[in-house]
Amino acid sequence: MRTALLFILLLLTACDQGPILERLGGPTMGSSYSIQYVREPGGPLPAQVQMAVETILHDIDHHYSTYRGDSIVSQFNRLPAGQCLALPPDMLALVSLGQHLAEQSDGAFDLTVEPLLDLWGFGPQARHQQVPEPQALAQVRQRVGYQHLRVKGRALCKDAPVQLDFNSIVAGHAVDLIAARLQAMGVSSFVAEATGELKAVGHKPDGSPWRIALELPREDRQIARQVIPVNSLSVSTSGDYRHYFEQNGRRYSHTFDARLGRPVEHDLAAVTVLDASALLADGYSTLLLILGPQRGWDFAVAHDLAAVLVTRAQGGFVSRATPAFERAVKGQ
Repeated sequence: MRTALLFILLLLTACDQGPILERLGGPTMGSSYSIQYVREPGGPLPAQVQMAVETILHDIDHHYSTYRGDSIVSQFNRLPAGQCLALPPDMLALVSLGQHLAEQSDGAFDLTVEPLLDLWGFGPQARHQQVPEPQALAQVRQRVGYQHLRVKGRALCKDAPVQLDFNSIVAGHAVDLIAARLQAMGVSSFVAEATGELKAVGHKPDGSPWRIALELPREDRQIARQVIPVNSLSVSTSGDYRHYFEQNGRRYSHTFDARLGRPVEHDLAAVTVLDASALLADGYSTLLLILGPQRGWDFAVAHDLAAVLVTRAQGGFVSRATPAFERAVKGQ
């Protein structure tokens, strides 16, 4: 009888344990991912969550990695002009978004920049980072242009030997998929992050909001320039301060203006965008960074984007937040 009573008491104690903050993570897409989630009594264990998340990330890698010869995007990139390839629905949806962003930016944003990335030294086929010769640049630019793509049924076709690179939006897509999977598993409070793109939903175990630090664009160390509460929003920051090279005293970043065939040359150092969709936040943070400080600001305000633009100024940086960003931070 005492043994049975003790067992019952142990069960009651276990049920009274309350919510627990769990953490897990690992490598992905040449970087890493991390998950923080509040596990309620009876909620999924970290091992279950990790398996679900890594299944999603494995599929993302198989679809979108330009570093894998067997990925679907690599298969498409090897096709000659005039050919088509049937793509999964999610890939066609990302192509559609990329085409929309290209049209909105008059071709500055473009998913077909892969040959340019290789030529300048930032892509999977790159040998070394350097400013290319004008003739080589002119040849490669003939293989770049979103107007060379068209969707035919469930297939994507090209009328020039263009190559796709989804790195400007695929991490946000992955975060959206992970967030949806966590919620389907019964997790209602979490922060899901992949390669720096993240989405926060719900609250910490004590009921306080998730707080996200927005980083100052420094190459030498990480410094928070602002800490904001986030709930049911995604946060994406694009910057030119991590991946770049210098030649003859000039700086060349991995952020390309497809219309010019070269890295951007302006003082906009970083852009942060908040949106319910991590995919859209990811895409628009890149688009604004390409457009630059003034055109990017005008675009963000005109499209009511919740964005902060950080511009280099003498002796430091100047931050400018759109009205939509101020409303989002206040929870309006």
